[in-house]
Formats: sequence, structure tokens, C-alpha cells
Amino acid sequence: MAKDIFHQQVKNALIKDGWKITHDPLTIRISEVIKVQIDLAADNAIAAERDKEKIAVEIKSFIAGSDINEFHTALGQYLNYRQALEENEPDRIVYLAVPQETYLDFFQLPFVQRALQRHQVKLVTYEPKQEEIRQWIK
Repeated sequence: MAKDIFHQQVKNALIKDGWKITHDPLTIRISEVIKVQIDLAADNAIAAERDKEKIAVEIKSFIAGSDINEFHTALGQYLNYRQALEENEPDRIVYLAVPQETYLDFFQLPFVQRALQRHQVKLVTYEPKQEEIRQWIK
């Protein structure tokens, strides 16, 4: 599977944000003939010392010609990955990673906001040039 153009930048941003990358990519077999690959998986110790937070991150760049087409693809992948994780790694939470600029522009459209809320999409926004995480949106 081809990596997103900002794959390495998001990976670096997650590391800078304190995450340990555990899989690149995270492969989940959902049947004998079907498997899915989520771009990254990471672990991070959270405030309570006895707990660990596990995430999977699907990275999207939104640099192609049509943001709505990329959104359709991203949302479909996100929903499939979330279901696969619920069935195979229920302690891992999937996030959709999008550029901060795209989040502040396209992702603020009412239609997109309603879709995100309806499907309970968790987002992480990033700045590709600075290789920094900007927001975790649950």
C-alpha cells in the first residue's frame, strides 16, 4: 500500500509529541483473504502510570484536486479501520490525521462537521512543514 505524501512528517510529529511508533504500517487481518493496513500505530503512557493509551493513525494529505473525494475515501477507510480494530484490537483507538490547514478550512464546512459528528470521527491535526501535532480532537 502506498504511503501518504506526509507519512514521514506525521510519524516525526507523533514521536515529537511523545508517542512510540509500534507499527508502520499496522496490518489487521479481517478474514482469510482480506487484510487492512493502517498507516501508523503508536503507544503512549498517559498520566495514570498504570494505563497505556494505544492509537492507530490513518494519514491523509488532502492535496489532490477534490477535497470532497478525498474526504469520502478517508471517511470510508476510517470507519472500516475502526470496525477492524474493535474486532481485533479493541484497546486501540483510530484517528484520522489531516493537515491543520485542511481542518481549519474544509473540515469546518457544516456538511463535513455533521458527518464527523454522526460517525464520531476522532481527528489529529498536523503541520507538515514543522512536523508538529496541532490538535487531538475526540
